[in-house]
Amino acid sequence: MKPITQLLAAGVAALALFGTAPAALAQNKPHIGVSIPAATHGWTGGVVYWANRTKTELEKQYPGLKVTVKTAGSAAEQANQVQDLQTANKIDTLVILPFESAPLTQPVAQVKGKGVYVTVVDRGLTDPSAQDAYVAGDNPGFGKVSGEYLAKALGGKGNVVVLRGIPTVIDNQRVDAFMAVMKGQPGIKVLDAKHGNWNRDDAFKVMQDFLTRFKQIDAVWASDDDMAVGVQKAIEQAKRTDVKLVLGGAGSKDYIKKVMDGDKVVTADVTYSPSMIADAMKLTAAARVKGEKLPASTIIPSVLVTKDNARQYYFPDSPF
Repeated sequence: MKPITQLLAAGVAALALFGTAPAALAQNKPHIGVSIPAATHGWTGGVVYWANRTKTELEKQYPGLKVTVKTAGSAAEQANQVQDLQTANKIDTLVILPFESAPLTQPVAQVKGKGVYVTVVDRGLTDPSAQDAYVAGDNPGFGKVSGEYLAKALGGKGNVVVLRGIPTVIDNQRVDAFMAVMKGQPGIKVLDAKHGNWNRDDAFKVMQDFLTRFKQIDAVWASDDDMAVGVQKAIEQAKRTDVKLVLGGAGSKDYIKKVMDGDKVVTADVTYSPSMIADAMKLTAAARVKGEKLPASTIIPSVLVTKDNARQYYFPDSPF
């Protein structure tokens, strides 16, 4: 997103360096405000879980450090909370996953202008100068990894339908990368791609339409595990046996478990974990305790999850 883009490996190395320092040597005791969307669907439910879990871990790791977590059900509510975190809670550091990019840009810029260090997570602001650091998943990588696995699983031949997310830059990046892989697969035909909005019910309706219009569908790229649930429900209700593969993404515990258990239709998943909020909080805390800054951009790679490595991505206590 900005000139310096580093993979999480670099951030983890830095985190290990900071994290091994004795707490007694900490130079600063920051108050970190964490502003995130409420648990309105599976993935954000995971974000809330990981944020609260990490709050406890960080306050134990760095005595004197304080973390305040706030959730919001709308962009307007989150904008107000950001202001309150600075004025009422007296935070000096903000880690924010914006509900939406545009409405949060100005409120975050105002807080940064008052001296608050800002780390933005996942959904970038419309003006990058409103932030000090950016931590996000690798959306082009998400699409590329998904496309490559699907092509291999189909043996380079078959009919595919695609369920997109909410119309956003993130969704465009994922789908463009997926389609770029498909262009190199002349034996695979993408029949259609429609927005399922990362929503189970919407995905169910879209998949019903696909099943009505297309008599042979070999695989579905749902591009999100919540949507995959709706897709599979539609397939089951239609009693269709032609769909041999449903590939979601984001690493929900239900779909990771399916992969672990050797499900015949759900044979893989692609990570875009809500635990990225934990990564952002840990990296920010480590840097702030030492009085240092994060790289302008830290990108967390998307990883293919198969039966061989699924157990390491399975978090049964998470709501997602």
